[in-house]
Amino acid sequence: MSEKKSPKTSASKASGFSRRGFLTSVGVTSGALTTGILGTAAPAAAAEPAVAGPGPVPFTLTINGKPYKVNLEPRTTLCDALRNHLEFTAAKRVCDRGTCGACTVILDGKAVYSCTVLAIDAQGRKIETLEGISTPDHPHAVSQAFVNNDAQQCGYCTPGFVVAAKAFLDHNLNPTYEEVKRGLGGNLCRCGTYVGVRKAVLEAAKHQHGVANA
Repeated sequence: MSEKKSPKTSASKASGFSRRGFLTSVGVTSGALTTGILGTAAPAAAAEPAVAGPGPVPFTLTINGKPYKVNLEPRTTLCDALRNHLEFTAAKRVCDRGTCGACTVILDGKAVYSCTVLAIDAQGRKIETLEGISTPDHPHAVSQAFVNNDAQQCGYCTPGFVVAAKAFLDHNLNPTYEEVKRGLGGNLCRCGTYVGVRKAVLEAAKHQHGVANA
């Protein structure tokens, strides 16, 4: 008795194609591709990132009435330019976030945080630092008043306070205690010598302008 074959089996043999053969060939081919993709060579080392931004550029800063030529990256802050490249170290780099006031300088007559100003943006403007305001031989009225009122302890905030006070008094001839308190609100003292600082500013105002304070 001859074996009865199904139409599907007969058709598959006639065409030379079977489902089992197809799945087997797919598996072999996939394995070969995977081996070729993943196993041919070790992954290449990651390339070093390129330096972002332009290189140093020349420009001039006018500090305490004198021009200074510098060659700095445009991202350099005025604070870093003063301290690290021009040796004006009175402005202190403390918070570097524009919150403490230790880096205060006067820019075109206005007290600013030098850590928030790009040095390249300060070209062509009038920059005043503590070195140009007060010296040991010729102390500014504010500096002397700070000594008289014991308005400093660790000293890190003191240069910023003196510069901020000078800028404040330039625009406020006869301030009250509350006006001084508000006017120097952007400067922080971690030692807490605020009372001495405010008294010093009132004394400096009296000495500098020859008027009595309210």
